[in-house]
Order: sequence, then C-alpha cells, then structure tokens
Amino acid sequence: MMRRKKKGSISSKTEKMLALQSAKAEDVEFSAMEADHDDVEAIRRGEAADQRQLKEILDEQ
Repeated sequence: MMRRKKKGSISSKTEKMLALQSAKAEDVEFSAMEADHDDVEAIRRGEAADQRQLKEILDEQ
C-alpha cells in the first residue's frame, strides 16, 4: 500500500511503481500440477488486473 506524506497529496510515478512491484512480490506458493480450473482462471484474472493497473498508472503520467 502506498503511504502518502500528507492527506490529499498525489503520489509520484516512482512511488506508484514501487507499490505495484511490492504487491507483485508477495510470496505465494503455486503448483501447476495441483491447480484446478478455478486456480488457472484466477491467475488469468489477476494478470489482466495487473495490466489494467499498470496502464492506469502510466496513463496518469
């Protein structure tokens, strides 16, 4: 989560990119052999959400 210096301030591109990277760096264990259809679909939705979020961050600049 991004921390703002004061309420109402706008985060810089660097702060936004660091927040996105830290969110992606979560330690999650995944086994493709044990994944079911719902797991694979959740991964696809997560990747799509990451791309939308990155596009939104870059468009704000």
